[in-house]
Amino acid sequence: MKSDSSSSPAEVRVVTKHINIPASKLRRVVDQIRHRSYEQALMILESMPYRACPPVLRLVSAAASAGQAGGLSKAEPFVVGAEVGRGRYYKRVRPRAQGRAFPVRRHTRNVALAVRHGRMQ
Repeated sequence: MKSDSSSSPAEVRVVTKHINIPASKLRRVVDQIRHRSYEQALMILESMPYRACPPVLRLVSAAASAGQAGGLSKAEPFVVGAEVGRGRYYKRVRPRAQGRAFPVRRHTRNVALAVRHGRMQ
């Protein structure tokens, strides 16, 4: 996870890279927490039964704690933006008939999350 200081001063942006989960399944989870408060996002992520929830839950918690450690206000953190992007892909080989092999690309995803501390405008 990486914190980026190019956002507004009351906003923390955290990125996690190389998650080995399909983009559609990550977006299904990320779309549920966008524009929610920190408490609501935690409740939603803990109650959803998807495999994509634990990495996103760690990301939300990291963003909230990074903001408070960075000296931002102690007000309720609010998930401002969340997006799923392309990551690297791993090259693998699938065995085929008669000793042949076909290449397979195993795609990964990057998830970026922006959390604002304080009131939503």
